[in-house]
Amino acid sequence: QVQLVESGGGLVQAGGSLRLSCAASGRTFSNYGMGWFRQAPGKEHEFVAAISWNGGRTYYADSVKGRFTISRDNAKNTVYLQMNSLKPEDTAVYYCAAEPWGLGLSGEAEYDYWGQGTQVTVSS
Repeated sequence: QVQLVESGGGLVQAGGSLRLSCAASGRTFSNYGMGWFRQAPGKEHEFVAAISWNGGRTYYADSVKGRFTISRDNAKNTVYLQMNSLKPEDTAVYYCAAEPWGLGLSGEAEYDYWGQGTQVTVSS
């Protein structure tokens, strides 16, 4: 089992920044690829970013490329999502997730463990 707890969400104006954190406990964090997904009201889960077990590979949705950065600190069992130049369309509940392949995958079905989510609201 891997337990994931997100933090860092909040209300920010368009153009602002937020950094989300996801703290992991349980099984060896460094074995897992990590991903961030989001869900806006009335919409499906959407892939945002992913990172491989050692941080050597990262992958982003086109909608956030160049604005968001995913990173991880295996010593702290934490993955981060730095979000810059935020837009109102980034408003959603953001979830972190862990997948056992360690590759940093974009497919939601690859992820076994999910956090409870943190709300990000971007005002115009």
